[in-house]
Amino acid sequence: MNRPRGGNRHFDVFNGDADGICALQQLRLVEPRPEAILVTGVKRDIQLLERIEAVAGDSATVLDISLDTNRVPLQRLLDAGVSITYFDHHFAGEIPEHPALQAHIDPAPLRCTSLLVDQQLSGASGRWAVVGAFGDNLHDSAHERAADLGLDATALTALEQLGTLLNYNGYGEQVADLHFPPDQLYRELHPYADPLQFIAESPTFTTLAAGYAADMAHAAALEPTEVTPRWALYHLPDAAWARRISGVLGNQLARDFPQRAHALVSQRPDGDLRISLRAPLVSRRGADALCRQFPTGGGREAAAGINTLPATELPRFIAALAQAFG
Repeated sequence: MNRPRGGNRHFDVFNGDADGICALQQLRLVEPRPEAILVTGVKRDIQLLERIEAVAGDSATVLDISLDTNRVPLQRLLDAGVSITYFDHHFAGEIPEHPALQAHIDPAPLRCTSLLVDQQLSGASGRWAVVGAFGDNLHDSAHERAADLGLDATALTALEQLGTLLNYNGYGEQVADLHFPPDQLYRELHPYADPLQFIAESPTFTTLAAGYAADMAHAAALEPTEVTPRWALYHLPDAAWARRISGVLGNQLARDFPQRAHALVSQRPDGDLRISLRAPLVSRRGADALCRQFPTGGGREAAAGINTLPATELPRFIAALAQAFG
């Protein structure tokens, strides 16, 4: 691939889930950058700035990945003279003050990156913001934004389904677990200014819908291994379908049992565990603080996770879960 030489390249760096993809979709519908180098991965692959080798004069747009997790490579890029625009809603810690950084970060529980971009663009592609909010399990926020757009119930149901499917596609241990690599999925939907047209015309939507239905049929047989009125713990089998549904299942459980926190434990190929955590929907708080007690843990107040948890640490995690939400 022929790429511009260092000094005038642009990188679009985005989380591979619904929120990251829909945030980028909005931006590039309004501000096209066809030459941009796409940097993304599975949803949990968030240390994306480490992949960028940029020089003075280059630029990057960063969407829906934690600044705190990417702090060291972010500072390296800024010091190298790279201009960076950063949109995110995860825990950020201290935001660097640097003339080359434009940060739009808001960790409020009812905000997501797609809604932050929508605000920045004065609502220019608001339907895609609704899709992103649905994908991030922010149904109240999605309904509020949809009301502003005058969407009817049929359209709202369709956008909710699309958000769920885009988010579903982002989960997996590796890209091979996914139906579509996130950069390919973004390219598939980018020609559609209206997500309803994508739903009506794209075979990609049909493929995602069929995969989701099949995987959730497997998930219907799952039962919690521990459950209390305030929290529940699920163990998922070591299977591609289970890795794909870990996020959307957590979101569904949160909606079905809004008083409970839900922790989903997945087996990694190396023997360690991966944790996906949803705070109770009635509060939407506490998930990130719990997960940050463990190395490789992080996220946002309503939804967080631990990328790598040694199996021997599971009892400590369960005790922390009970203390945080019990």
